[in-house]
Amino acid sequence: MIRKAHRTMLVGVGFGLGLFAACYELPSRPIYGYEVDDLSCSDGVDNDNDGLVDCEDPDCLVLSTLCGEIVPIPPIDEPENTLSRCDDDIDNDNDGQFDCGDTECRDMPETCCLRENTNETCSNGLDDDQNGFADCEDFGCRSGIFVTVCSETTAEACVDGKDNDADGDTDCDDEDCRATTPCMEPEVTLEQCSDGIDNDGNGFVDCLDFSCSNSMSQQVVQYCMSLPSEDDLETCSNGIDDDGNGFTDCEDFSCTMSGDAEVTEYCANRPSEDDLESCSNNIDDDQNGFADCADFSCTMSPDPEVVDYCAERLENTPEKCSDDVDNDGNGFTDCQDFSCRQSTDFAVQQICQESLGLTPEEADERCSDGEDNDLDGFIDCEDWDCSHDPQVSACDDAPKVCG
Repeated sequence: MIRKAHRTMLVGVGFGLGLFAACYELPSRPIYGYEVDDLSCSDGVDNDNDGLVDCEDPDCLVLSTLCGEIVPIPPIDEPENTLSRCDDDIDNDNDGQFDCGDTECRDMPETCCLRENTNETCSNGLDDDQNGFADCEDFGCRSGIFVTVCSETTAEACVDGKDNDADGDTDCDDEDCRATTPCMEPEVTLEQCSDGIDNDGNGFVDCLDFSCSNSMSQQVVQYCMSLPSEDDLETCSNGIDDDGNGFTDCEDFSCTMSGDAEVTEYCANRPSEDDLESCSNNIDDDQNGFADCADFSCTMSPDPEVVDYCAERLENTPEKCSDDVDNDGNGFTDCQDFSCRQSTDFAVQQICQESLGLTPEEADERCSDGEDNDLDGFIDCEDWDCSHDPQVSACDDAPKVCG
């Protein structure tokens, strides 16, 4: 068996060695502040006070002969997806990475490979896992299901002077903040009406916003009028999105609200899907390929009753993601729907794990029955799902996995 590690040699100078030995007392353990040799990398002490002990510290990986990768002879080839294989210093699956360097190991929360996965560790200004990324710049923070400090979508996060989601933009310079109250600004100037940004956060961009298209500024009005239009009979009946706003012909407000009597009559005689009856009958009334609330003409209907109806049908709660009903009428039910499967709600994530063939240990009885219900190799409170689920009281007194 071969161990791959970088080693350092300490070279002493013989001159004056006797005098040096007479006045120097060798310490019983490494001086606090260094974790750079075999002794300090095997004493169970965090010598350099960085939160990582012995071989968990990257310094030891480089400088100690005890902590490098072990290359077994003969080589083995097996999945690296269990707690023991993620802590044996062996690249079990021969993919060039071993233990916590392997993505399969990092994907298992019980391995504790990702040390930055809580609000505390993701906001302390430290690179807790010493992977080169601190706080919200760390993948463990940005994708952590228990981390809320790395999003930039609230009024508080958009005025704190921090790049919370680590995307390079801070506060109101971040597009995620555009719709928050502190970052909303009027969309009235030529610059604001031509920057491709929904400056006032009302859902309409540039000349699609009435504050631009009906501006008191002649310069803005002329700019908007110079853009390709979709408001006469030809452009409102050719099956083309002439003005490139995502809506075609009579699906476009510029046609339905056109002052041209011919266009108004043409659109009025076409089957519509924008009132409560046509948006709740499970029929694609306007034959555009989308039925009811899956159709923009319903979700963006000028009728507030229709908008409220569609809002109630959003498929994004634990109840609606487990009722076997296509609540939003988009053709996908429960966890087959992206709104459920990609939800950040922990309860919804658990439900979708179960629907995909797993049984998450989310209830007290499952977290105290002595069985590995979700077949991930961890039982009851030793399973991350149990130890970190606030709804499970069976694990209240048990130590949390990874703290």
